[in-house]
Amino acid sequence: MRRACIDIGSNTTRLLVADASDDGGLVPHHEERAFTRIGSALDEHGAIPEHKLDEVAAAVARQLASARSHGAEQIVCVATAGVRRAVNGDELVERVTAVCDGIEIRVLTGEEEARGAFVGATWALGDEAAGRKLAVVDVGGGSTEMAAGSAPDTVDWWVSLPLGSAEIGRFELHSDPPHREELECARERIDAAFAALTPPETDLVIAVGGSATSLRMLAGGKLDQRAFQRALTTLQGFPAAVVSAHSQIDVARVRLLPAGILILEAISKLFDSPLQIGRAGLREGLLLTA
Repeated sequence: MRRACIDIGSNTTRLLVADASDDGGLVPHHEERAFTRIGSALDEHGAIPEHKLDEVAAAVARQLASARSHGAEQIVCVATAGVRRAVNGDELVERVTAVCDGIEIRVLTGEEEARGAFVGATWALGDEAAGRKLAVVDVGGGSTEMAAGSAPDTVDWWVSLPLGSAEIGRFELHSDPPHREELECARERIDAAFAALTPPETDLVIAVGGSATSLRMLAGGKLDQRAFQRALTTLQGFPAAVVSAHSQIDVARVRLLPAGILILEAISKLFDSPLQIGRAGLREGLLLTA
């Protein structure tokens, strides 16, 4: 069966269309994304503005039409932290369902996000996951989820923090490129958010989400202290438009990357381990468990 998942995130709205394989896995068929940036658009009351409600609804409608045109027989649509935390998140759900015939939207809890990302990331490891203590970290625009356990779907520890790249970027990183003082203030805020956490011991920590995926182009597939510093040096040295032109990373994502890097750096310190960038995450996990 061909399935699709539309994920209304804090930074991006993404579509994944995939075929169910004979072994119970997935074969990706088609992907799309739109930088809808809900988290950065919230007003002083924590509400999604009217124009953004319409923009997101239109983006989901386009992706729904695309999923159907690619032959998806089962379509899952979810919303994550940006909608979960907005005071008018239910209004966005109503706006989307009004223009998207036959679709239901499920607003995920933090635990559901953490577990979905864990299932998707560990599935993509294949045999590499067997017998190992694994952790999956998903840094999004509006929240950060972490889960630890064993493949394929046993989660023994999880946490969801209301801390994401869009929020850190919005409140702490105002310059392009970001100033050193801004980065230090952001790092202090992030470190404080992680101070009380004690994760279990793990053999491998997988990083998924937009920041981690984009960092593959700047720092390679393994994120350690040297890789974080190399990427931050690049982002501090040039405006986002210049980095975007040289790296082929969308300029909107480049603007969010310094915040994402600082969160991932803090996670690496928390687990006392480098991070391996994953090949799959929440959308794959939701389709595997649909």
